[in-house]
Amino acid sequence: MSTWDWDVFWGSIPDLLAGLVVALQATVLGYLIALVLGLVFALLRRSKSLWISVPAAVVIEFIRSTPLLVQLFFLFYVLPTVGISFSTLFTAAIGLGVHYATYVSEVYRSGIDGVPAGQWEAARALNLPARRTWTSVILPQALPRAMPALANYVIAMFKDTPVLVAITVVEMLTVALSIGSETFLYAEPITMAGILYLVTALVMSWFARIFERRFGQVRAA
Repeated sequence: MSTWDWDVFWGSIPDLLAGLVVALQATVLGYLIALVLGLVFALLRRSKSLWISVPAAVVIEFIRSTPLLVQLFFLFYVLPTVGISFSTLFTAAIGLGVHYATYVSEVYRSGIDGVPAGQWEAARALNLPARRTWTSVILPQALPRAMPALANYVIAMFKDTPVLVAITVVEMLTVALSIGSETFLYAEPITMAGILYLVTALVMSWFARIFERRFGQVRAA
């Protein structure tokens, strides 16, 4: 039975911090994709045309019902066989972003549905064009309602980054396993990686609460 090696435990920090930076990069890029694509999905689902809303609903349900790991494998291993390839980090960001966009879209839909009917009627009474209605009336009231859930999803996305080890992204778990294979001691680097994941997630939660208090108040149109 091996003993705990504190030198490996503390010595793994620099390499793990480099992996943490990669995990945060994948999270930020993926979250930006999820925010934009999620809004697109939400608007498509609200389309009055069944030719648009139904296919959008099918795509969303398909992505949501398949594992993130399978989607990452498809992006990383299958698409290059037909000539479509991206960098490892960008592939990870696309996988995370597209997967979480399906959940973010429901958050947007909930926020939009929460806008009082009177606001829609007022916009129509003022004969506002559709673009102005969305940008000046609906979204400024819908987005604050969605802030708490949107903040939670960025934390959830970060906690899913260890899955990226499957497509060779050099994030913290990948680094921890690499250190383990070199030292034949896995408990120490994996424990330190877990601590760094926990601390980072707690810090992100703290910032999310501040962001929610600052920007999560619904403004009247």
